[in-house]
Amino acid sequence: MIYLKTPQELSIIQANGEILGKCHAEVAKAIQPGVSTLALDKIAYQFIKDHDAHPSFLNYQVGDKKYAYSLCISVNDVVVHGLPGSLELKEGDIISIDAGVYKDGFHADSAYTYAIGQVGEDVGNLLTRTKESLYQGIKQAVAGKRIGDIGSAVQTYTEGFGYGVVRELVGHGVGKNLHESPEVPNYGRRGDGAKLKEGMVIAIEPMVNLGKRQITVDKDGWTIRTVDRKASAHFEHTVAVGKNEALQLTTFSYIEEVLKTSTVLLNI
Repeated sequence: MIYLKTPQELSIIQANGEILGKCHAEVAKAIQPGVSTLALDKIAYQFIKDHDAHPSFLNYQVGDKKYAYSLCISVNDVVVHGLPGSLELKEGDIISIDAGVYKDGFHADSAYTYAIGQVGEDVGNLLTRTKESLYQGIKQAVAGKRIGDIGSAVQTYTEGFGYGVVRELVGHGVGKNLHESPEVPNYGRRGDGAKLKEGMVIAIEPMVNLGKRQITVDKDGWTIRTVDRKASAHFEHTVAVGKNEALQLTTFSYIEEVLKTSTVLLNI
């Protein structure tokens, strides 16, 4: 079942997106060599709680497993769902921060991938182009188009550079539940899939690999890596389908302010 949101509900999700965007910025300020991923998770948890909200991922249940952290932190060849822990970041790493905020009955969800210091040109291009593919997908989130139009836009753009687009993991509807219908793949054919209607809220989140598209899962049951151990990038916005154009309900603007002045993070 696909639930269309009212203007009031869209306002709530967008307000949560503001909190989430500011949370991302607070985490970004702390990203530097020597910092543990668990330390970043604690920053996010405290920031979200200070805004009378709840981290969407914390205690999220999949089968008989509960996710024990506020962030998914995925470093280098980890595509998504990396577990915060004792791993300390270093120069040349890339790190994806995926987070959600739940408040007033609704979720917002977004992700951003950072480069720490100097990275190879191929990795830097991967981040830039994956982020660009997100906006190619968002352009298609218009009433009357179809889910396949979004996936096709992302796939066509990224595969044009020879990258691997992950198939097993997809975007999703967002609302009272963190994951709702419809699924939003990052691949597909124009004109296929569910018709987009005004008021639908979806998370568009390209997950793009420098090498092969195939993935593997670590023994922890959460951490998903590229099968060839090459770098992967992940960018995500929550958007509302509009009559003439999509409405972004999450923002990277606060992240971008941090990147302008950071001496550690590469400005993608």
